[in-house]
Amino acid sequence: MVSHHERVVETEAYTDPMNTRDIAKLSPEERLELLEQLWDSLSPEAIPMTEAQKEELDRRLDELDREGPIGIPWNEVLDRIRNRAL
Repeated sequence: MVSHHERVVETEAYTDPMNTRDIAKLSPEERLELLEQLWDSLSPEAIPMTEAQKEELDRRLDELDREGPIGIPWNEVLDRIRNRAL
């Protein structure tokens, strides 16, 4: 269920931009919700990768092709954690 305040924030976002003082009045939970809404509103195309990011991605993909996946599968990590708790 969306609170009254969330509806007001969403409506004001389009008609009356929030200033820093308005944001500071929000609770930490409300600010996190606002951040989440902003993050979710972005598409990958809206933020192109820098050249350095592209190079790093290519390097990591090349490493993955050469060495295969490294790490521990999630189910094994979970089993280890559960066994330590016993």
